[in-house]
Amino acid sequence: MGIQKDRVRFNVGGRMFETTATTIANARRNSLFGSLFDDNWDLQSLNSDEFFIDRNPDCFAVLLDLLRTGELYVPSNVPEKLLYREALFFGLQDHFRSAKWGQFDGNRLKLSRSVTGQAPGDGTAIRAGPDGGCCIAHGCMVHVYDWMLDEHPPINLDYQRVNDVGWIDEENIMISVCERLGRGDGGMGLFCKSTGQLRHKFQVSHENQVKSCTAGALSFSSDYKIFSSCKGRSNEYGIGVWDQMTGKQTDFFYEPAGWSLGDADKLQWLNGTNCLLVATLFPRKDNCYISLLDFREKKMVWSWSDIGAPVTVDEKRVRDAIAMEENSSICVVNEYEDLGFLDLRSSSGGRSIRWSSRSRLMKGKMPEEPCYPKLALHEGQLFSSMNDSISVLCGPDWVLTSRLRRSFGGSICDFSIGGDRLFALHSEENVFDIWETPPAPVL
Repeated sequence: MGIQKDRVRFNVGGRMFETTATTIANARRNSLFGSLFDDNWDLQSLNSDEFFIDRNPDCFAVLLDLLRTGELYVPSNVPEKLLYREALFFGLQDHFRSAKWGQFDGNRLKLSRSVTGQAPGDGTAIRAGPDGGCCIAHGCMVHVYDWMLDEHPPINLDYQRVNDVGWIDEENIMISVCERLGRGDGGMGLFCKSTGQLRHKFQVSHENQVKSCTAGALSFSSDYKIFSSCKGRSNEYGIGVWDQMTGKQTDFFYEPAGWSLGDADKLQWLNGTNCLLVATLFPRKDNCYISLLDFREKKMVWSWSDIGAPVTVDEKRVRDAIAMEENSSICVVNEYEDLGFLDLRSSSGGRSIRWSSRSRLMKGKMPEEPCYPKLALHEGQLFSSMNDSISVLCGPDWVLTSRLRRSFGGSICDFSIGGDRLFALHSEENVFDIWETPPAPVL
């Protein structure tokens, strides 16, 4: 875009503002200001010498200065929530968030704030939303928070225990729940985040009949497919696939004999190989099962289990697993936060975990009621939770480079990264922490 010298005048709520086309072009195409330009980024012809916008002039002044300088200064007379509402109207929410914090970096994260949950203890899962908000599953309830951490009306699943939650997009949440015997319900539903309204119920079909089932772990692919582990009362044990746009079941990978898919703790879609990681882990099952499923060929293209392996603490008690496609490996973690690695390039049976001797992060005595560790991979950094802290590991050898710790609230039962934030849910007081990367200084 060439530098434009055209001056632009705005009448906002009766106050006059004058700026340049170059400044408002910084808002980019998907904003209200972007609609003022043609395809060549030239200002479209005006019927008058000014634009009138019936919005808050104090907030407009702050947002206009943000476009000029890249910095966000909020005067005391402008409530931040009001400013964020105006940023949404003008399509500047991404500019607003970028000015509030920098690009996500696990080694620079700072604790922003802590939020006390509605009920003490026993949170199931926390999931970061793409817009910087989050949702928390607690029993039969899902509490949803926007980017400003204001809570929307909670989603009540009518006493059906929630197993997993996931964000379809900034406005919709998928929830999987347990079946209630005798009620013919269970399964998955798509809910509006802001109202809690059920938009669609996803059903399991077996032999052309709709079946009641318990839906478990969730995952989503880039081509709008939804995956869920399923358990029914007939033979419908395995992984179901649904089309996000139509809500129709499109496939079902039935559980092979001697394997466990319907009880999976973790699903992860791998874009590079078009396969689904399925992990069923201790203590849900006495043995651990990790596999890659190819739905195109209807087969398990890679698998590992500890069945028949020497009964040792390290080998038997895998607590979480995550695939790392760039390294052609799967990282696992045990209850001592030792990291182990499985080679995806090996197709032979009898594989064992290569435990990293330098990955032992816990020191001293284990707490009486530790939470199971969880893993996450984000922007080339590996994250591992253990008790009241989250470790950040970097580099080809996954060296421990930082640790995030917050003592209040007890052990971390789950954490999630998204929208350039890390959310950590504590088990004892149902407190969740928000970690953000400070913005880089504007020179």
